[in-house]
Amino acid sequence: MTLISVAQVAYLIAAVMFILSLAGLSKQETARRGNLLGMAGMALAIVATIALALEGSERPVGVTAALIVGVLLIGSLVGTWRARSVEMTQMPELIAILHSFVGAAAVLIGFNSYLTEGHDAMHLIEVFLGVFIGAVTFSGSIVAYLKLAARMKSAPLMLPGRHLLNLAGLVASVALGAWFIAAPSVWPLAIMTVIALAIGVHLVAAIGGGDMPVVVSMLNSYSGWAAAAAGFMLSNNLLIVVGALVGSSGAILSYIMCKAMNRQFISVILGGFGAEGGTTPGGSGAGAVEGTHTEVDVAETVELLSEARSVVIAPGYGMAVAKAQYPVAELVNRLRSRGVEVRFAVHPVAGRLPGHMNVLLAEARVPYDIVLELDEINDDFPDTDVVLVIGANDTVNPAALDDPSSPIAGMPVLEVWNARHVVVFKRSMATGYAGVQNPLFFRENTAMLFGDAKTQVEAIVAAMPAVETVDA
Repeated sequence: MTLISVAQVAYLIAAVMFILSLAGLSKQETARRGNLLGMAGMALAIVATIALALEGSERPVGVTAALIVGVLLIGSLVGTWRARSVEMTQMPELIAILHSFVGAAAVLIGFNSYLTEGHDAMHLIEVFLGVFIGAVTFSGSIVAYLKLAARMKSAPLMLPGRHLLNLAGLVASVALGAWFIAAPSVWPLAIMTVIALAIGVHLVAAIGGGDMPVVVSMLNSYSGWAAAAAGFMLSNNLLIVVGALVGSSGAILSYIMCKAMNRQFISVILGGFGAEGGTTPGGSGAGAVEGTHTEVDVAETVELLSEARSVVIAPGYGMAVAKAQYPVAELVNRLRSRGVEVRFAVHPVAGRLPGHMNVLLAEARVPYDIVLELDEINDDFPDTDVVLVIGANDTVNPAALDDPSSPIAGMPVLEVWNARHVVVFKRSMATGYAGVQNPLFFRENTAMLFGDAKTQVEAIVAAMPAVETVDA
């Protein structure tokens, strides 16, 4: 059996492992196994690719091997450093910037493929589409990173005639594509690249903070299609398969998240809600909700919890920022030792990354079986004594159901206000990431516990006995 045949068999095995990896990642209980399968498949794919590169290299084998080792060493060192230093709250922007690398790679591969390969029509189409998708992915991911890292305003950029601008860019790219195929030249490819970069910037800049979780999964899909396009240009079947898996799974996830938010996918891509400071045009502004909020302290919260028999915790991005998941897990243990039923209510778009809250809770060793999704727990709030809203805002906003003029109107939310008591852990009365004020804070059964979430939860835990005898 030739080396090429062995490599193709290795690619096939790696592809199967990637599919099994995605299947494993669909459930918390099997996520670790899914990750291990994915890593093993990638290691196998890299070894096979290196073997093929050494076999087909026109340079001396030693030179090619040295280049490969150098690249792998640099990448491994940078990757290890970032993996060890990144905070969980920085994971969304890290993923966004990693997507930009895939886009940049597709653009560079496209130009290299055009300059070094033949110019038949099919290959030119592959190059053009690969560069276009890669450029949009690259610049869009950079903007997403800047927004998620708070280095750029989260408010949507609403340029006059923004949809016409996008359409004009797309039409111009199609025209340049026709020129590129009819009379191959680097100029139409280069001009299209600049236009595609501008489209990527504008598309993501026009999306508001409230839609950023969808943007992350959308860019994940884009990066997959960019990788698939690179696979076609390199005639690498595994890269095509992997790109298609990533692209399709990212698109499916984006659709699921849009459905969870009662949003049309196209409307999210062309411009989301979430003007900063609650000034979204046509929606409820930050000052649109009037009322007086009620404050509680740690002692009053402990008293509420001591009298409760059913408690639900609704986490949000604020819990991640405060790194409060560990004291929250300890609080759960204290309450359960007292015979209290404790569950978590996780909204599909809680945080700024799909599954963000689930990962944080798993990291704190919260049992999987008490972490429930919106549709699993929403009907149980009327029978709940106390709901602790920790760092969540937009996902528990009743305006989504009560105010047709709200920017989040129609978005399914956790109906925590139906519980007997609601305690909201928050630093201030400021609006959430989507910039929409929350009337929940002014309801009669809601109380605000201001301060750092981690500090306040630790104080509650300290004031609650670790074990208490429960009467039979």
